[in-house]
Amino acid sequence: MGASRQALLCGYYGEHNIGDDALLAALLLQLPSGWTPLVTGYDQAELEQRFGVATCPRRSLKAVLAALGRCQALILGGGSLLQDATSWRSLIYYVLLIGAARLAGKSVLLWGQGLGPLRRRPSRLLVRLSLPLVTASSWRDPASAAQVRRWGVPCLEGSDPVWSLPPLAWRGSGGPIVLCFRSSPLLGPAQWRLVLEALADLATRSDRQVLWLPFHRGQDTGLLERLKAQGLVPEALAARSCECQVTSPEQAMEVFAEAGLVLAMRLHGLILAALASAPCCALSYDPKVAAAARAIACPCLDLEAPLPAAPLLAETWFSNLDQSADPERIAAQRQAANVHAALLQRLA
Repeated sequence: MGASRQALLCGYYGEHNIGDDALLAALLLQLPSGWTPLVTGYDQAELEQRFGVATCPRRSLKAVLAALGRCQALILGGGSLLQDATSWRSLIYYVLLIGAARLAGKSVLLWGQGLGPLRRRPSRLLVRLSLPLVTASSWRDPASAAQVRRWGVPCLEGSDPVWSLPPLAWRGSGGPIVLCFRSSPLLGPAQWRLVLEALADLATRSDRQVLWLPFHRGQDTGLLERLKAQGLVPEALAARSCECQVTSPEQAMEVFAEAGLVLAMRLHGLILAALASAPCCALSYDPKVAAAARAIACPCLDLEAPLPAAPLLAETWFSNLDQSADPERIAAQRQAANVHAALLQRLA
């Protein structure tokens, strides 16, 4: 057997976001034997301790290019990396890496990607010109794959790679209500007040504790206290609420497995809850969340549309308490995630 080869895994790793860490966990499980990962990350110490991998500083293009020089392949791993919503600079960063890798004759795989949003015409042109340079790609949703094919580039299409993580058995009948909430421009004070009134009604009627689980440590931690400070949290809800800190996808799934209901705004919060077979309802701030909810026949509140009255919303959630996720739909999503493992066999 020959010496191990090294692949540079690029993504939003080590940014204290459980969803991105779940993508990395899935990618590492699927990496073919004979390949050693070198992971770009922000909190390198945490990544190295949790995953046992070598890392390089993600936010230093110079350091990442140097790391690429030591590797035989580049893998853009999961999430929506080719987009300009974060910034134009972010898109340039990944396009530069693709170009540098191909100029050096290295394999480039886009693994489990979502495409866009690409709000600027130059962004769309740049991505359209870059995609033919890629060795092969797999996409996590039909809309992304369809756009890539319209540009004349063949690709694989599947579900989100996080569906490939090992599932858990649900044991949460009668358990707490778990929230994966985040801030959003779609939720002003009036919208938050309605959602939280419905949640207070739900928790009171069902006599459940409410756990606020921050999925992104930097963005979601303290959301409960911020909403309290604005006077938006009903007293009946505040009395039942507490924040529940977790630091890994595995810990999050353990909490979900004990939940009577999970209300998720975070995409990977919804997916990990479903992997734990927990009852789920989604709140969609982005089409990717609504698409995932449709795939598992999960009730979904579209935050871009006018919200229903609080009693109606509470009733929808109440009817899903202690109703375990549909095992056949979960199995179908897990099967659809296999295409991303197949993509990585191009490295073998």
